[in-house]
Amino acid sequence: MRELVPTDIEPLQRILTSCGVFSVAEIDCALELLDTVLNNPQQEDYEVLISEADGQVTGYAMFGPVPLTSGSYDLYWIATAPHLHGQGIGRTLLTEVEDRLQARGARMLCLETSSQDSYVKTRAFYLRAGYQEEARIKDFYRPQDDRITYVKRFTSC
Repeated sequence: MRELVPTDIEPLQRILTSCGVFSVAEIDCALELLDTVLNNPQQEDYEVLISEADGQVTGYAMFGPVPLTSGSYDLYWIATAPHLHGQGIGRTLLTEVEDRLQARGARMLCLETSSQDSYVKTRAFYLRAGYQEEARIKDFYRPQDDRITYVKRFTSC
């Protein structure tokens, strides 16, 4: 695991595009947030972890504190190269985020995802990692596309 560097943007864009679940607008949003992390060193809203193997970027996770809370964090993005799915890269990224947050005394990590069929594997990934569905807002993203919020509470709670 390492921090984000400018040369990561192109491979991360390829990863986000090749996943086949993110819209152009979602990819643009992800890239804008990555740009914020790279070009605004004073920002404290987002942190990025990069995974790599053999010098190649294999995935990333973006997370940060939820404003006006005590010990609550959001996982904003996690994505791995599709040809490497099932090899533990996403789980390693998620575990590293959780470990870092627990070391800071975080109480919980929250994330949201879509109810669309294309996110079935994503939702199963979160459940296997010990996250619980805490909320569902029907038709949030668009008709018949609910926002599902998952939460993992840490033992320090």
